[in-house]
Amino acid sequence: MRDQPDKSTLDRRTFFGASIAAGVTMLGAPAIAVAGETGTARDHAANSANQAQQPDELLSKSVAELGAMMQRGALTSRDLTQRYLARIAQMDKTGVAINAVIELNPDALAIADQRDAERKAGNVRGPLHGIPVLVKDNIGSADKMRTTAGSLALANSTPAKDAFIIERLRAAGAVLLGKTNLSEWANYRSTHSISGWSGRGGLTRNPYVLNRNTSGSSSGTGASIAATFATIGIGTETDGSIVSPSSICGLVGIKPTVGLWGRSGIVPISASQDTAGPMTRSVADAAALLGPLTGVDPRDSATNASRGKSVASYEKFLDPAGLKGARIGVARELAGFNDVVDARFDEAIAAMRNAGATIIDPVRMTTAGKYGEAEGVVLDYEFKAGLATYFATLGSDAGVKSLADLIAFNEREKAREMPWFGQETFIRAEKCGPLTDKKYLDARAKCIRLARTEGIDAVMAKHKLDAIILPTNAPAWTTDLLNGDHVTGGDSSFAAVAGYPSITVPMGFDGELPIGLSFVARAWEEGKLIKFAFAFEQATKLRREPKYLATYP
Repeated sequence: MRDQPDKSTLDRRTFFGASIAAGVTMLGAPAIAVAGETGTARDHAANSANQAQQPDELLSKSVAELGAMMQRGALTSRDLTQRYLARIAQMDKTGVAINAVIELNPDALAIADQRDAERKAGNVRGPLHGIPVLVKDNIGSADKMRTTAGSLALANSTPAKDAFIIERLRAAGAVLLGKTNLSEWANYRSTHSISGWSGRGGLTRNPYVLNRNTSGSSSGTGASIAATFATIGIGTETDGSIVSPSSICGLVGIKPTVGLWGRSGIVPISASQDTAGPMTRSVADAAALLGPLTGVDPRDSATNASRGKSVASYEKFLDPAGLKGARIGVARELAGFNDVVDARFDEAIAAMRNAGATIIDPVRMTTAGKYGEAEGVVLDYEFKAGLATYFATLGSDAGVKSLADLIAFNEREKAREMPWFGQETFIRAEKCGPLTDKKYLDARAKCIRLARTEGIDAVMAKHKLDAIILPTNAPAWTTDLLNGDHVTGGDSSFAAVAGYPSITVPMGFDGELPIGLSFVARAWEEGKLIKFAFAFEQATKLRREPKYLATYP
């Protein structure tokens, strides 16, 4: 779930990766051309086939539109599910070979049939009833699928109990279509990794330009939803792993307040920063998914703070005039990735001003970059502790019971697990002591002070802001298996370290490469962010479907 680099610690590389280990890609994924490979004929064929890859209009419809069609009998959940499965079969492991789906649910059609029968009997569970969804493969499901975090060490692991959000998803009537690939261990294995790659799943490719990166770690969810493999998707984030792949894949992504969605059953990195969240093609779909999965998780004490603060339906915040009267602060010092991103950012600011927002430009984030080292300490300590707790919930089929076991497994299986990068982060985290260590406690206190008290809270109070905006990302970089990621810009850390919500929404393109705009607010203010993002989305309508280009200058 760790994704964005802290600008003050450029030596601590935290975007993680995507490449292919020979013989370990799932479901027969073919070898994939990336930086350094040739293949002019193949590239020409891919470019000439772009139009054939555009989705059936039905598959691109919103949650609300599809629900209305099913309600009036113009569509069944089974038909919709079959169409998505056919598109995945056409494009994921063959054709343009996005390689985003790590495993399909063999019970998907049976679940769709059940939802159709319930609807026919007058029992509609809510807006997600009969809607197909793809979830990241670090979110546990007690069914015929495995939950592996992309690692061969958990290749046979099936949790005994659903993750809390999977329980909520099933209760809401959604159809769990399958699991998506990810940067292995949610981008927390190596300082030299390649985003979108896992030992189990291989490399996920960006639907906009196939040799560009999807970013990590929710790379498979981002690519899947961009390629219209399901109506909606779920990713996870510790620092950037929802908002970065969402923006780079032209999507809307919400990183909720830590504790809005329960984390039990999700392979962890950080108890203080982890959260799952929606990844969708529109703000309306993200809002439709957000509410039904809230609630107090008896296995996650962080959700206790959400009592009285979560909302059953966030769709009420979908106001096209939502920016009118809003006070929006511009975090200029967190921009400046390149001239094109700066130009799109200025255009976005103008659009918000035209929509009635009061723009305060700039607002100074005086603590930016001052908590990077402390965040690293917190994540290392919490990763080791959280992983041991998670492994203890698994049966004997897991094969590993501690971080030390995992390090030893990777060393034994280095040909398959470490063909491109190692496990420096694992080794560093294994040296950490218990969460009672003064080093950990001091680092966590520093993170809270600099990201919350002297950071977002102070800036928003000083300027009486409703939200802070910044560019989510620079354009996707070319995937390079030999040299690893070369991230060109992005800043998710303020919201991530604070545990506060953020939302990214498309704000345009650099040629054919999507760029996102982030809104950040205080804890439990998801409704505000949805209102602002929806108003911006409706005023600009900047998202467009990917063209599946083989390459782009």
